[in-house]
Amino acid sequence: MKIRVNLNRKKFDMTPMIDVVFQLLIFFVLTFRIVLPEGDFSIKIPPSNNAVEKTDLPQTPIRVRLTADENGELNEIIINDVSTGKNFKELRARILMTIGMAENPNEKEMEVELTPDDNLKYTYIIKAMTHITGELKNGRIVKICDRVKFARIKQK
Repeated sequence: MKIRVNLNRKKFDMTPMIDVVFQLLIFFVLTFRIVLPEGDFSIKIPPSNNAVEKTDLPQTPIRVRLTADENGELNEIIINDVSTGKNFKELRARILMTIGMAENPNEKEMEVELTPDDNLKYTYIIKAMTHITGELKNGRIVKICDRVKFARIKQK
């Protein structure tokens, strides 16, 4: 590609430069890939100490506590002060039982308060989030609870 300069008119030919711009434009348009965002979690992060808490919802959240041993492995899952051991399927069943009750008028507004130990490995937190928010049945995602918030461990 050669830029020709006409010395008599002091102009140069812009056609090759426009060709390059269009070729770059076509290249980027054809190689652009749209990627869906991973993990759509509606998570509420605990407020700071000086923030004012909202009390819009009259119902109490379902409290899920994940305890860890000294190596960061899952020790126990506690749902509303009842231990389920390390069974994530039991966690899902209890969430379904609490949220999906027919007499529960606030089914859509129910929320789960997840409190993991500080040293717990993230894989267990993600696994708990997966079992709380939904499940896969017959190739379709069935949502269980959209509202999950993290809570701090209360010091005694």
